[in-house]
Amino acid sequence: MGDFNLALVIVAIVVTILVFIFNLYLLINYQHPDDKNQAYFPKFVVVLGLSVSAISILMLPADVANRQACQHAVYNGACNLTLPMKDLWLVVYIVDAVLVFFVIPFAMFYYEGDQDKTVGKRVKSALLWVGTMAIVCGLVLGILYGVIGKVDFTVRHLSSSTMAFPNTFQFSSGQPCVVNGRANGNCSAYDASPSSETTWTQRSTFPEYIVALTTIVGSVLFAIFGGVGIACLPLSLIFAFIRRPKAVITRSQYIKEATELGKKARELKKAADALHQEERSGSKGRKWRKNMKAVEKELLLLEEDVNALEEMYPQGEKAETTWAMTVLGYLVKLILGVFGLIVSIAWVAHIVIYLLIDPPLSPFLNEVFIKLDDIWGLLGTAAFAFFCFYLLLAVIAGAMMLGLRLVFITIHPMKWGATLMNSFLFNVGLILLCSISVIQFCSTAFAYYAQATAAQEIFGHTLQSLRGIKYLYKYNIFQIAFVVLAGLTFVYYAAFGWRRKKPSGRFQLSS
Repeated sequence: MGDFNLALVIVAIVVTILVFIFNLYLLINYQHPDDKNQAYFPKFVVVLGLSVSAISILMLPADVANRQACQHAVYNGACNLTLPMKDLWLVVYIVDAVLVFFVIPFAMFYYEGDQDKTVGKRVKSALLWVGTMAIVCGLVLGILYGVIGKVDFTVRHLSSSTMAFPNTFQFSSGQPCVVNGRANGNCSAYDASPSSETTWTQRSTFPEYIVALTTIVGSVLFAIFGGVGIACLPLSLIFAFIRRPKAVITRSQYIKEATELGKKARELKKAADALHQEERSGSKGRKWRKNMKAVEKELLLLEEDVNALEEMYPQGEKAETTWAMTVLGYLVKLILGVFGLIVSIAWVAHIVIYLLIDPPLSPFLNEVFIKLDDIWGLLGTAAFAFFCFYLLLAVIAGAMMLGLRLVFITIHPMKWGATLMNSFLFNVGLILLCSISVIQFCSTAFAYYAQATAAQEIFGHTLQSLRGIKYLYKYNIFQIAFVVLAGLTFVYYAAFGWRRKKPSGRFQLSS
């Protein structure tokens, strides 16, 4: 057992180092050329944030493995060499909350500050914004913790007296315990009367309360973006294959389409110049922000049209090879889309079967993970981690889809070799905020597989008994919203996803 614990510690250290290296690789390859050799602090925040989010997801499988390290101990406390998972959970999620609400906003304010100002003035401006946010968040947290920062556990009052140790036991389901020397009494939780129920109240620790409130904020975003993304992530890949270019266009068609795109690009440049002129004059009102978001969305759509045109008319000496790679790319999208659709259906079915129906019809995916563990020790754990990571991908896909269709959601696309740091920071903040909710969601959805873990103690018992918010979990509000939005998104794609996007008309700023 000691060797197993040592191996667990070694694996945890190695995986943490690999996560940091991989995220550094993502940063180097996704960053915009304009950000090379500068913006070092935002880059450090990006790598740290991505690493914390990845480690937090991987900690739940590690928590399960940590529990298995003590499976031969009489009780968990008798196994002293396991990882202190509860302390690690709290540390990771306190760091998560600090990054989301303080460090990332500071980095974004600093990065997006007026480049004509000195570094000191940009730091001062960012600190003023973040300081104001810290004061407001501190007051809200302090008031809420002081007023309703308690947990209400529903328990049953059971009792039994003692008697001399008998030579033979005569207890049964009808006589479960001893009261006044007789074998009966109120000591069975299943047979006890409803009047034996009582509420045990105690104050939660402040770190657990911060994790709980952060989870609530993340759960709202997770239910919206995750519910939409769980459907649009695979379906967008499948319908991209359906809408793919079937053949190479002629040169005359290419010139005609390129001319139209050129006109659109000039219109967008004219609109962007007008907005920059308004910004310099200091008139940045609601109309300016609305027009700026509209320009950003039109620019993103223009880039997609340019890429689609380049796919339909490959140029250069290796044009045939480029076209073959394009066809192969769409086939890969189809395969990934079909595989993702199977995973999405499995997720939604598991939520309905295991969470929304009481009592659950079946453990479903819990049994799958357990059987995979029986085949090979880490196979079930790896599948468990994959399903959790898939939810994070769904959140990002849902945010992108809604950002293209809703004016009040800002788009921050991630592009290989063309991602600015503010887009990086926004997506990292979204991932961090939703990663807490993903862990809570997974610990609930896979409670049978992840039973008796530290995550269960934090996200199961404490969070679902916290005064004021326990009813959101008692009545499965987030799970229901997730399934409903997934169904609506599936219907939307079934009705409109197969259609080709029609070119938009002449772009104009709203007056």
